[in-house]
Amino acid sequence: MSENNKPSFVAVNIAILTVSDSRDINNDRSGDTLVQRVRQAGHNMTARSIVRDEVDLITDILQTWIADPNIDTVIITGGTGVTGRDVTPEALAAVWDKEIPGFGELFRWISYKKIKTSTIQSRACAGVAGKTYLFALPGSPSACKDGWDEILRDQLDIRHKPCNFVEIMPRLNEHLE
Repeated sequence: MSENNKPSFVAVNIAILTVSDSRDINNDRSGDTLVQRVRQAGHNMTARSIVRDEVDLITDILQTWIADPNIDTVIITGGTGVTGRDVTPEALAAVWDKEIPGFGELFRWISYKKIKTSTIQSRACAGVAGKTYLFALPGSPSACKDGWDEILRDQLDIRHKPCNFVEIMPRLNEHLE
């Protein structure tokens, strides 16, 4: 606790996953946007990867990261649309223990202010797997900015009140104890 009884900042260990058939590390603007914001907020970037839009590839890396005690949160960009190749929500549903429906709902509400009814095409979603938070955002830099700036920045900061995801991290595995 700080001197005024407010909690001190706690750095979260965050991995960034870009789901795309066309991006690589040299042109992954959405991944770069998230990495920049994560670091600016004072969090630890623990891993970064890019995988194709294939459920097995996505679930393989997610399962590896979920099992890694040095990763608290995974933020995914891409694969959340409605085309045949967009499979990120299906991959998350295959690995999470609990869905966090309010994340997608709130993201679409925020997005509506900018892109109006086009936001209905987004399947942004979130969940918890073991002790790891999983957040999936659309693949545009603007969507990543909105998701981080309007939701994740506060929810991944223990100082945000009245509540946040960081303060309940130690309790995520209660059902396994």
